[in-house]
Amino acid sequence: MGGAVRDALLDRSCSDLDFLVVGATPETMAHAGFRPVGRDFPVFLHPQTHQEFALARTERKSGRGYHGFVFQADASVRLEDDLARRDLTINAMAVDEEGNLHDPFNGSKDLLEGRLRHVGAAFSEDPVRVLRLARFLARWPDMSIDPTTLELCREMQASAELESLVAERVWQELQQGLSEPSPEAMVRFLDSIHAWEGITGASTPSPSALALLRQLTQDGQGPALRAGLRWGLHAPQKLLHVVPRAIAEWRVLVEEGLHSQGLRASLSNQDSASGMAQNALVEATVDWAKACDLFRRSDRLGGLMTLFECLYPGQMKVFKRLAALLPALISLPVGDIAQLAAQRKESVEQAVRAHRIKWLLQALERQ
Repeated sequence: MGGAVRDALLDRSCSDLDFLVVGATPETMAHAGFRPVGRDFPVFLHPQTHQEFALARTERKSGRGYHGFVFQADASVRLEDDLARRDLTINAMAVDEEGNLHDPFNGSKDLLEGRLRHVGAAFSEDPVRVLRLARFLARWPDMSIDPTTLELCREMQASAELESLVAERVWQELQQGLSEPSPEAMVRFLDSIHAWEGITGASTPSPSALALLRQLTQDGQGPALRAGLRWGLHAPQKLLHVVPRAIAEWRVLVEEGLHSQGLRASLSNQDSASGMAQNALVEATVDWAKACDLFRRSDRLGGLMTLFECLYPGQMKVFKRLAALLPALISLPVGDIAQLAAQRKESVEQAVRAHRIKWLLQALERQ
């Protein structure tokens, strides 16, 4: 069903299979051993595989927002009726047990031609669908939105329907979009229909911020870190209270760590061959690592270096020698230094800082 069929036509792997049951009732499903799990509409777990099977259903708008629906699921609901309630034509396809493709809204043609098009007027009843459309653009930036679908999105924004979305639901969609290859396409689309600021509380991103969102692909990292890096670069204010802590931390790291005036100034002065310039850079590097909490959270180093390279590409060459030493600096034992400073009633923080600076200077000389 839906996305699984779409991904199969694109020759992409898909682990999230959707199964739709036509001509059945909740009673017949339960009698066959399926366990009901759906709260809003009939969804059942297969007794052996535990995969989800949903009854074919129709829906009727009954209130504001994406929760305002009444569902009908019984043996009279046809496959075409169920597909007609889907958001986009590329998600309104199904394959039956014999392998036959059911595509009543020409989704395969739209997929081939790179077009995102809504199935019907019901699209405008669910504001989440605008966010899903934006998320698909982040995944496939070369696809275009059908003019009629684009106009419908603008009408939904003008009607304030999008304002009914709760922050948790907005973040759920944006997080997935931030993990896709081209998140700037998602942001650009939402801004083009004047929805970005209302949904997120953030102003229109600058062209340079959008370009950096694209740069932070992090192919070797997982979706959570990728979303965190991009979130840190441009954090929508309205959603701060619902963002997971591990991701929200990147906003602080960008603002307080990577925008370190001392480190940037020291890197800018590296045209000078003086030892004073090198000392200043080493001191700034140690202070930067502390500001980013790297001495306790070494797992942040890879992401921070990626951000640094994207934000200051011209200075990365200068910083490379120091960056190579950062893992060893982070793991440098400082317990004895701290204990000795405490015994002498000296500042432990200053003693540890001086020790790290001295070690880093000596390590640079040995390179």
